[in-house]
Amino acid sequence: MLKIGKEKLNELYAAISAGAPLWLPVKKAGEVNYGLYEAGADVSLETLKTVKSPKDLFFPQSETMMRFKTEGKKIEILDVRSEKEPFVLFGVKACDFRAFDVLDRVFLDEPVDTYYQARREAATIVTLACSRPEESCFCKVFGIDATAPGGDITTWLDENFLYWQANTEKGEKLTERLRGLFAEGGESEVETQRAATKEIIARLPFSGLDLSRFKPENLNELFDLPVWQSLSEACLGCGACTFVCPTCQCFDIRDFKTNDGIIRYRCWDSCMYSDFTQMAAANSRTTQMQRYRQRFMHKLVYYPARYDGVYSCVGCGRCVNKCPQHLNIVKVIRTIGGEKHD
Repeated sequence: MLKIGKEKLNELYAAISAGAPLWLPVKKAGEVNYGLYEAGADVSLETLKTVKSPKDLFFPQSETMMRFKTEGKKIEILDVRSEKEPFVLFGVKACDFRAFDVLDRVFLDEPVDTYYQARREAATIVTLACSRPEESCFCKVFGIDATAPGGDITTWLDENFLYWQANTEKGEKLTERLRGLFAEGGESEVETQRAATKEIIARLPFSGLDLSRFKPENLNELFDLPVWQSLSEACLGCGACTFVCPTCQCFDIRDFKTNDGIIRYRCWDSCMYSDFTQMAAANSRTTQMQRYRQRFMHKLVYYPARYDGVYSCVGCGRCVNKCPQHLNIVKVIRTIGGEKHD
């Protein structure tokens, strides 16, 4: 294990960005999101949750998929894809890193989404273990260890040092390039921090959520529960929960006419919107209750049924913090599933 003093972190960032674009949590206008590092950037590793997750680096909020050049009745299809430059994504928490696995199962399944694939292959991911989880966190419920998040490189941060451990070939390659900045050591400090963090996690208010009822074999029973109506009555359909969610993958594809052709692009969409999956005949879900039920049935039942029991939620708690009506997934799990008590 390696370590570097906190006072040298800007030197570390500069060294990483000298070899590849570096994305990490940056504070702008009072909000922290992943941004491209540049000298003088207000880096905020201490921020537990960025407003948006780093999925934007792999599945952008909006991206051009292709262009059509038109000349009379002649149409030429222009491939806009290009080889992606290697980049480093730094400071990813365990919940957001697990979210990449959820997205991978969708976008890298056949047929492979080559836009997403190119970005995933270009990235070296440096995770950062949690040391001060918040009351809205419940990643433990989904089997995530916030103190050992994985990635190509895992890091831990305390009052004095950033501790660094390479896990993969990509991680070793980046580490070798930066080795001169590090000193050896840190194992005992990391173990002490991990133990203290696990004690905090065990006491968090949502750590006892019970998922045992959310199984594929209970699909029909859960779908027909009358409680969905009362759960969804106050839902505004604003889509805030889907916008901040690190695992939501719904998108829309549209064409935009320009002076000399057409741009086809995709952008994030939300199952909470009344025009989501709109078809010529009508919408398949005509009420907010149906849309609300769809969101949580997908995360807790449909997705696990298809992908080896893996839930499409990572317990980051962003929806808990952002839903204006407090109709988040925790309320659904508590109402339908309950809680375990030691």
